[in-house]
Amino acid sequence: METIVLGVEPRVIKKNEAEKLRKSGLVPAVVYHKGEETVAVSIQELALTKLVHSAESHIIDLQFPDGKLKRSFIKEVQFHPVTDRIIHADFQLFSADEIVEMVVPVSVSGESVGVEKGGKLQIIMHSLTLKGKPTDMPEHFVIDITALDLAHSIHVREIPMTNYPGLTIMDEPDAPVITVLATRKEVEAAAEVAS
Repeated sequence: METIVLGVEPRVIKKNEAEKLRKSGLVPAVVYHKGEETVAVSIQELALTKLVHSAESHIIDLQFPDGKLKRSFIKEVQFHPVTDRIIHADFQLFSADEIVEMVVPVSVSGESVGVEKGGKLQIIMHSLTLKGKPTDMPEHFVIDITALDLAHSIHVREIPMTNYPGLTIMDEPDAPVITVLATRKEVEAAAEVAS
């Protein structure tokens, strides 16, 4: 997993301060780690937006003004309901041997049998919550869809974890992750064959 350095500035929490930060192109955020005091910071909105909207997960070295780097990952991001701008972020610090839960984007590999038959691939869960050491986390979670047939799904419980030792998927086991939908044309063709 790629490590990104992101500059942060400590901030003081006071009335209307968050809105002033946002107007000046900064995002209020907090940095926390179990057993330590939570630190309020601000981050350049543009840099954070690029990071949040990338297709991969990242380990983030938060760089404080004194030059100290603190290793973290994004735990939560809040968006404005109308503008979709980032209005707040939470960063969780971690140590190398610590077990954490992290959201990792899903990507697919292979050509689905169902798509070759005319079906439409639909990714239902665009990310999975994984539990394990942050250093074991992939940038994205690759699922092979080669055997996925028309009108079938891959559920969380069916995802092989052989390529991801030490990691556990924390999402609901019965949740569908990827499916191949039958198009109207395929449904009509199946109905003709059945009659």
